[in-house]
Amino acid sequence: MNTIIVIILCALLLLAYVFDLTSPKTRIPSVILLLFLGWIVRQAVSWLEFEVPNFFSVLPILGTIGLILIVLEGSLELELNRSKMKLVVRAFLVAFIPLVALAFILGYLFSYFGNYGLKESLINAIPFCVISSAIAIPSTKNIHPNHKEFIIYESSLSDIIGVLIFNFLSFNAVIDFHAFGTFSLQLTVIIVISFLATLLLAYLLNKIEHHVKFIPIILMVVLIYEVSKIFHLPGLVFILLFGLFIGNLDELKRFKWVEKFEPDELNKEVHKFKELTIEATFLIRALFFLVFGFLIETSEVLNADTFIWALIIVCLIFVLRAIQLRISGLTFMPLLFVAPRGLITILLFLSISVQQSIGLVNKSLVIQVVVLTAFIMMIGLMMNGRKKEGKQN
Repeated sequence: MNTIIVIILCALLLLAYVFDLTSPKTRIPSVILLLFLGWIVRQAVSWLEFEVPNFFSVLPILGTIGLILIVLEGSLELELNRSKMKLVVRAFLVAFIPLVALAFILGYLFSYFGNYGLKESLINAIPFCVISSAIAIPSTKNIHPNHKEFIIYESSLSDIIGVLIFNFLSFNAVIDFHAFGTFSLQLTVIIVISFLATLLLAYLLNKIEHHVKFIPIILMVVLIYEVSKIFHLPGLVFILLFGLFIGNLDELKRFKWVEKFEPDELNKEVHKFKELTIEATFLIRALFFLVFGFLIETSEVLNADTFIWALIIVCLIFVLRAIQLRISGLTFMPLLFVAPRGLITILLFLSISVQQSIGLVNKSLVIQVVVLTAFIMMIGLMMNGRKKEGKQN
């Protein structure tokens, strides 16, 4: 039985790799194929009456590790220089303003139609407001480099902002000046910790001579993130700062203290570290969506009671995005369509406590929004690809 499980798992991951290879050409987001593949495996297991363990408890663990690796991978891709400041500001505004606007609109709608408290409604609304970098970044392989860079910044910032706001609302019983003061202190503390931890990890990355050196660094990154969560500190800020620092050593050479890290030698190690991070991210992301697809019930996808709400949420997502893109002076194609919900939406939904959950927001609604936004992104990328091919011809 164990041999069969290993064979099936290897075959599924190899299929996930094929999906990843072909998605730039087919423009079908690999997440849709992975969810569908996981669902097919579930149907096959039910038909054959195999007994399988409950994977639901594994999902948050895979999601957390996946989130860390995805943000780390994205931050390693980002360039940190003055010429990018305008792009960063635009990406921040497009990530922040629609997120907050959508959270308040959905929070009000949940509160009004479901007769729930506004705070609980906001907590349940935020998972739908965050762009999934786990889906957005891998889907940008075949678009213009400028658009790709913008999406990396925007989706990474959206993840961080969404988690910060979600934790702020979840961990504070009352939202007042004291809560904002505590949050500001936590942000300051994590920035200081991030600076010190980044220096330590960069030093270890350069100095460790053992043939196993990158996995311990990744484990320490995960450890620092998880410990920061215990103290309600925004750990994703650390991940972002660490990735930006080691990924932009050439830009930081003008600071004398950076020379102590031997940036030329460290760059070689960072390149290897980046390659390992990319491969580890692929593995965890594929496992997460396969497991989530396996846990999907057909009745949840076809749930008519939540489908109207799913359509309302998706329409609001793209209307607010279109408005913000227009205000920011950015082109619609293909940026308008690259606003998928995915890993972070699922992870935040699973993080909502029983006391803070509301009946309107359930697994069916989350699945429908994830699938609809991924389909819309797929259609948008296909339209953009045909438009480019038409111009070339």
